[in-house]
Amino acid sequence: MAPAPAGPDEVRKPPIASKRTWQWVVGSLGVLVLLGLCGLSGYFVLAGPEYGEDSRPADSAAAPVGPRDISSRAADPTPLTVEEVFPGKQILIDVEDSPYPVRKTQASEDCELVADGEIRELLLSLGCSQFVRATVLSPPETYVATAGIVNLEDAAGATGAHEKIKPIVDGKKGRFLGMAAGGDTGAVEGRSAQVGWHVRGHYLIYCVVARTNGQTIGSDDPFARQVMLDMIEVYLRGKVLDRRVTASAAPPAGVDPSQPN
Repeated sequence: MAPAPAGPDEVRKPPIASKRTWQWVVGSLGVLVLLGLCGLSGYFVLAGPEYGEDSRPADSAAAPVGPRDISSRAADPTPLTVEEVFPGKQILIDVEDSPYPVRKTQASEDCELVADGEIRELLLSLGCSQFVRATVLSPPETYVATAGIVNLEDAAGATGAHEKIKPIVDGKKGRFLGMAAGGDTGAVEGRSAQVGWHVRGHYLIYCVVARTNGQTIGSDDPFARQVMLDMIEVYLRGKVLDRRVTASAAPPAGVDPSQPN
């Protein structure tokens, strides 16, 4: 993918004929085929039924099984942290690709920062306790994205949320909020940004994508779709929450695991 990340106020342009640019072209054609097969048309929604009637549900049998139950915050009380979700300065999707530079991270209990309008009201009503998000640049640094995980009370609430969000976005009654991080990242806060979301357990995963030059993203833009899939499905829903599911559950507060019962 792209060269090493630049400083917070500097965005370096990759060579026009860079290896990663061609990887994105070829890879994105595959993404378009995949999305076409899944019945996703004209809207960047990576959630449940919008994948297609025969697609796998949010918590499929193929997901890793481990000692940690993430079906509710009662069963999974340990809060998310930046160190768990975005531990480094880069996000590596595949060892053969260049990483996404991470420009800014944030963990907060103020769930009003995640979204506005009816989406904000919905998340608050479902017991949002915190979120962790980061703003990244695409490997060819022409796209900027804010991706994050929202901690809701239970899986039923998370599943209900993803079903209710699409009509809210369609009706322009609320949106997820991007987080600018200096340089050419300000466009992620604009209303021209596209959004995708998905769920796993009691977590809602989302991604807001924009072009760094502020131009509107077309509904058939393969690069924006690639960012969505990389951030939501591969990284946050896959790698990050896979680690949480398969990690040993933390001991209850006040319990020293080194001491016998």
